[in-house]
Amino acid sequence: MSSKALARLWFGVTAVVVVAALVIQIVALVPPQGRYVSFGGRVANLFTYFTIISNVLVLVTSAAFARGRGTSPLMRVLWLDALVGIVVTGVVYQVALAGLYQLHGLGLAADILLHRVSPVLCVLGWLLFAPRVLAWRTVWWSLAYPLVWLAFTLFRGAIDGYYPYPFINADNLGYGQVALNCLLIGVFFIALASGARVADPQLRRGPAETRSADR
Repeated sequence: MSSKALARLWFGVTAVVVVAALVIQIVALVPPQGRYVSFGGRVANLFTYFTIISNVLVLVTSAAFARGRGTSPLMRVLWLDALVGIVVTGVVYQVALAGLYQLHGLGLAADILLHRVSPVLCVLGWLLFAPRVLAWRTVWWSLAYPLVWLAFTLFRGAIDGYYPYPFINADNLGYGQVALNCLLIGVFFIALASGARVADPQLRRGPAETRSADR
């Protein structure tokens, strides 16, 4: 199998794994639970989680790479957001969230795929197969994703009192502590994005690489 075919296979498998994880997670929401009465409300709320959005970005970019695409300026930003977002997801989950909930059955299966398997597949895909297309402007544009998510989450929480994660719950912690928590995670995000940019051109060239002139 050629390196190009192997790369497409890897990203195709990654996309399939994320699709399966999302489907399992949605199915797990069918029984009434939580504060949302309707199934539609529970599904809509699911897609406000940083974890879920990051996995969707992994899905979109992996599917693009599997098709031999994904090097446009927009896709480069989405790819960096997917990579850094899913790493942040995995690390924050292990440090702050693992063990807070007792999961079983479908919920446990989705949890493992979304928080553990997807991050590993995405990072290995970057290390081994991804085209080396990251530029410094890609890093700056990638910051829009966490900032927009944070603004939306805090605004929504101030209105209806719902926060997807305990470390961002301003009602319980106060805005000062939430600001500190977000600052620490934000610094981590920037460090990861910058580190990925620095390391990217040093890694083995992806089979479908289009190098950026903005170094």
